[in-house]
Amino acid sequence: MAIQKITPFLWYSAAQVEEAAAFYTNIFPDSRIVKVTPITSAGDTKVVDFELFGQPFIAMGSGQPEAFNLSISLMVDCADQAEVDRYWNALQEGGGAPLECGWLKDRFGIAWQIVPDDLMRMMADSDPIKAARVAQAMMSMVKFDVAALRAAYAGTAG
Repeated sequence: MAIQKITPFLWYSAAQVEEAAAFYTNIFPDSRIVKVTPITSAGDTKVVDFELFGQPFIAMGSGQPEAFNLSISLMVDCADQAEVDRYWNALQEGGGAPLECGWLKDRFGIAWQIVPDDLMRMMADSDPIKAARVAQAMMSMVKFDVAALRAAYAGTAG
């Protein structure tokens, strides 16, 4: 098994760090909180190691973190509309907000992209007409309609 060299590291307030990790691990399968480590030498600081879909993450809770913004997001590839709907709705619970083009912010301010797993392939198709139809359809959506994106790609959108 290869050793992971890069791990996403998220900074929350001390009051939110465990809540955020629990929120995410309850949404995604193959997810868990691995450990919570209080850093007593740094006041009320905690480090939470957790996994989403088996992918390691680290969250620190301490002080007043910088606000999350859209320059970093977490993208979730979804097999079908049911999966898009499930993650889209779950990540907005408790105060999240939809954005556009498959993006949303959760209640902690993290930006997520909830996308069909074939979107990038369709957008990068060597046929510029197919790719443009998908891009045009995508730009008109907030939450993705998987069937409409695939119909735009196929040229069967009505």
